Amino acid sequence: MRLYLIGMPGAGKTTLGRGLAVAYEVPFVDLDEEIVRQENRSIPEIFAAEGEAYFRQREAAVLREVITRHERMVLATGGGTPCFHNSLEVLLETGLTLYLEVPVEKLVNRILAVRNSRPLLAAAPDTAALTTQLTETLRFRKQFYSRAPLCCQAASCTVHAVRQLVAQYQASA
Repeated sequence: MRLYLIGMPGAGKTTLGRGLAVAYEVPFVDLDEEIVRQENRSIPEIFAAEGEAYFRQREAAVLREVITRHERMVLATGGGTPCFHNSLEVLLETGLTLYLEVPVEKLVNRILAVRNSRPLLAAAPDTAALTTQLTETLRFRKQFYSRAPLCCQAASCTVHAVRQLVAQYQASA
């Protein structure tokens, strides 16, 4: 089984993904960490040197490489991964995709402390600007996220809850 976690930055994909990988006894892969490892530089450095278009191309290529290498895994994607280069179709065709749905207000609180490591959010000068930016980003990305066969609301999205969702989905498939 491949389980893919999608959602906005700060949704908890990496944290939940690590727990799910332990529970399912499969490898965990964080797509952003894999890109950083392959590029030998941070995501902000990649954005600064090459721009978003280059990053999105690398992201799509690394996604496909990771899928080829792992028949079983839990993968935490980047927030924009499903929105570019037909990557959502790749996710939907090769595994089970779960959207972690988190309200913008919660995302803002989670991101404020670490936003300098997130190049698309670092420029927001204050909380209001960050809220506006996240709201607009979510408005665009929701069309992709909503195509995931599974969705988990932030407050109830635990390892146990996701395992139940997956089991119910697989039983009905």
